[in-house]
Amino acid sequence: MTTGAISPKLLHLAWPLVLGNLLQTAYNLADMFWVGRVGRESVAAVALMFPLSWMFVSTSIGITAATIALVSQHVGAGDERRADRVVAQTVLLTLVVGIALAALGWTFRVDLLSLMGADGQVFTEALAYIEIIFLALPLTFLFFAFRASLQGAGDTKTAMWLVLLSAGVNVVLDPFLILGWGPFPAMGTRGAGWATFVSRGLATAAGIGILLRGGFGVKLHVGDLRPDPRILRKLIDIGYPGTLDGWARSFAAVVMAAFVTPFGDAAIAAYGVGVRLMSVTWSVAGAVGQATATGVGQNLGAKTPDRAGRVTWVATGGTMALLGVAAGICLLVPELLIRVFLDDPATVSEGATFLYVIAPFWAFFGGTMVIQGAFRGAGQTKVAMALSLLSRWVFRVPVAIVLAFSLSVALPTGHTLETLGIGVVGIWIAFSVGGFLSFLVAVAWFRLGRWQEGVIEDERETVVADATVDESD
Repeated sequence: MTTGAISPKLLHLAWPLVLGNLLQTAYNLADMFWVGRVGRESVAAVALMFPLSWMFVSTSIGITAATIALVSQHVGAGDERRADRVVAQTVLLTLVVGIALAALGWTFRVDLLSLMGADGQVFTEALAYIEIIFLALPLTFLFFAFRASLQGAGDTKTAMWLVLLSAGVNVVLDPFLILGWGPFPAMGTRGAGWATFVSRGLATAAGIGILLRGGFGVKLHVGDLRPDPRILRKLIDIGYPGTLDGWARSFAAVVMAAFVTPFGDAAIAAYGVGVRLMSVTWSVAGAVGQATATGVGQNLGAKTPDRAGRVTWVATGGTMALLGVAAGICLLVPELLIRVFLDDPATVSEGATFLYVIAPFWAFFGGTMVIQGAFRGAGQTKVAMALSLLSRWVFRVPVAIVLAFSLSVALPTGHTLETLGIGVVGIWIAFSVGGFLSFLVAVAWFRLGRWQEGVIEDERETVVADATVDESD
C-alpha cells in the first residue's frame, strides 16, 4: 500500500475483507432466517440479544484496532519481527479478556435480559440463545485477533478464508440444530447458539495453525507468548479507546433495542430484520475501513502521510457510492426484503418503514466508518471513539427519546418541555440524524490532519535492543 496507484491496491486489499464481512453478515442473516421458521417470538429474542452479545464482543474491537495499527506500521517500517511479537501478545491478551468476560456474562445473564425488558416467551428464547453465545466468547475473541494480525500484515485473503470457514459451517449447521433436521433435536434459538460455538471453534483452530506455520506476513512464535509488559501496555494504551468505542456503540444498540421493546413484538422483529439488512452495508463499510486502516498504517510507517490521506478519500468516496446503490435497491423492494425473513404483515409493514427512513442515509454511515478506520490505522483510536460517542450518544439516543416517546420534562424556569411522541418511527429517524451529522464531523476532523504522526515513532530507540534479542531467537 506504500507505492503505485491507490485505487487498484486498495481494491486488492479491500475485496477479501468485504467478502469476508459479507460472509459474516450471511452468518447472522442465516440465524435470523432459520429462527424465523420457528416464530416471531424467536426472531424478537435473537434481535434483542444481538446488541447484548455484541456489547461483550466489542471489547475485542480495541485490541484488534491496536493490533492492526501496530502490525501495519511495523510492517510498513520493514520490522516484521516486532510485528510478530505484537501478534503473540495480542493472542495472549484476547484469550485472558475473552475468558473473563464470558464468565461475567454467564453469571449475570438473567439480570441482563431483565434489564433489557425481555419477558414471557421472548425471555425464554433469548436466555437459551445468549447462554451458548457467552460460552463461545473466548473463541470469538481469538478469531478476531487472528483476523486483525493478518490484516495488519496486508494478508486479507487468508483472513477471508477464515471467515468463510466460520460462516459456512454456521450456515450448514443452523437448520439441523434450530429445526431438528436429521438426527438432531429441534433446539430453536439454543441451536443457533450452538452453531455459532462450533463454527467459531473450527475457525479458531484453523487460525492457530495458520499463525504457527507462518508465511502469511506474520508468524506466531510460541516463545513470544511470555507476557511482555511493554507491548501489552502499548496494546492497551492504543486499544482502550477502541474498546470504549465498541462499548459505546454496542451499549447504544442495547439502549435503542430497549427503546423499541415497548412498541411490541412486531416492532422488535422489524428492528431485528432491519438492522440485519443494515449490517450488509456496515459489513462493506467496515471492511473498507479495515483496508483503509492497513493502508494508512503502512504509509505512516513508511513516512508518506500525504499518500495515507489520499487512500482515505479514495476509500470513502468509493464506499459511499456503492452504499448509495444498495440503498436505492432497498427502497425499490422493501417489503420483499423483509418477507425473506418473516412473512408477518405487521412486521413487514414496520420493517418497510424502517428501510424508507434509514436507507437513504446509509452512505453517510459508511463514509464515517471508513474515516474511523483511517484514524485507527494511524493509532488515533481516541478520535474514532469520540466519533462513535457523538454519533450515538449525542446525535442518536437523545433524538430518539424526544421523537419517539411522550414525556413531560419540568425545566428550572418553571416551564414544561413536551416531547413529540410520534412512536417507533421516531427511533428510525434518530438513526438517520445521527448518521448524517457524525459524517460531517468526521470529515471536518480528518481534514485537520492531526493524525499524521503514527504511533511507533516513540519506539525507535528500542530497535537496537530488540535486534540483540532477535539474534538470540
